[in-house]
Amino acid sequence: MKRLIQHGLMFGNLFHVASPALVERYNRALKHLTGKTTALTDFHVDISGFSPEIGDELGDDHYLNHAGVNRQFILLSTEQKRCPLLHVKFSTSRDILRRFIEVNERQLFALTATDAVAGELVNSVFEVSSPAKLFDIRQVRIEADTTRSTLRHADRLAELVERFKTGEDAWFDDGLIAEMIATAEQTGDVTRNPVHLEHEVFEQSNFWTAHFGGLYVFQDVEHPAVIASGAKPEGVPLRHVFDLTQRNAIAKFLELNGLAEPVIRARGVDGATILRQKMGFLAVSVLTEKGRDLSGLSRSDLRRLAARHADELPAEFEGLATLVRWAEGGGKWPRISSDHPAYFYSLRASDTPCRELVNMLLAELCPHDFRQMFICHKEEFYRQYRLWPETKKAYAAEFLAREYAVDKAGAREALFGHEPDMEGRMPKLPRNRRQGLVERVGPWGAVNRVRGG
Repeated sequence: MKRLIQHGLMFGNLFHVASPALVERYNRALKHLTGKTTALTDFHVDISGFSPEIGDELGDDHYLNHAGVNRQFILLSTEQKRCPLLHVKFSTSRDILRRFIEVNERQLFALTATDAVAGELVNSVFEVSSPAKLFDIRQVRIEADTTRSTLRHADRLAELVERFKTGEDAWFDDGLIAEMIATAEQTGDVTRNPVHLEHEVFEQSNFWTAHFGGLYVFQDVEHPAVIASGAKPEGVPLRHVFDLTQRNAIAKFLELNGLAEPVIRARGVDGATILRQKMGFLAVSVLTEKGRDLSGLSRSDLRRLAARHADELPAEFEGLATLVRWAEGGGKWPRISSDHPAYFYSLRASDTPCRELVNMLLAELCPHDFRQMFICHKEEFYRQYRLWPETKKAYAAEFLAREYAVDKAGAREALFGHEPDMEGRMPKLPRNRRQGLVERVGPWGAVNRVRGG
């Protein structure tokens, strides 16, 4: 994985903790949550405050997420909202943390100026010993306070102030006044500067979880289902449970719920060009798995190499080529049914609240498209990357660093049309720039019909 780290494709965009004050605050919060501390004086943290360096030091990559259910977090700065979430167990966790920081940004900015904020994403269960328990998690709420209990003291002070203002003879209650003064020394004047966090309750009805080999849970759709990356779970309270080998059933599920659309007919993107690029990724994936070194080859060289070895390319390649020929030359719409290996490569998520979850599922159904997998399902990308031959690892890392990482938001917009950035915003690009990006972010780009590449 060192190659990915060097290219900034793993553990990238983390918040750097280097000042003695921040390290001291982090240790107070870590001690408060886990009873442990770190001896490191320089490390990086993700949006939840998890540090891969501290994980190595403690020999525990889940020191803030034991049992993988109620994730704990440490906030040192509101800048953490721009960071990724590492070792994801639930696909909704990062978005919940980001929204919590944004809703409370002003208050958190003030609180983290002098202390760390520590808390937990609290589900209704404490462990998931069986798949059925996942369905007890319908809401997630956040509990948080500073290490010095500023918020708890502020709530207490507010109660005391109200008693002082409304209680009979409260003006003469020396005990009440003394407690107010002592509490105010810890919180400041809450009447002028209220200290309060909005603890929004977040729904968790549709989500992916890493538990039980990976499960996609769709509850809040017209036709609910569970889709398993591995063995189908037993005892879940939904009628329809599929695994990734049941392609027809998954295709019908996506169609019945309006969750996916053909790339070739999607609005606002150059579908034919995107499918050509998917053909390129198929060719690159297969050829590098066969040990061929593609480093240093131009885009024209890659196309010619794929043509020379067409007999080694999978059925997905020819299926996508048929769609591209139809899009560029007209004629009869080619029938690519759901049992065709190219079918899921031809889809992208529709613009629904489930779009990120669906693109995540499609990435796993299209394992040769490592670009989509890296964008939409990093946990699966890292898992598969470990199993690839060195030639494929080298090409994928170099390509992603060169072609994708330089403009992540633009590439997402070009390929998917509505993917949010790290802060949850929907980037909108001018059409001419979007088309240029589509041509740039593939292994050999768009084919120029006049110059032939």
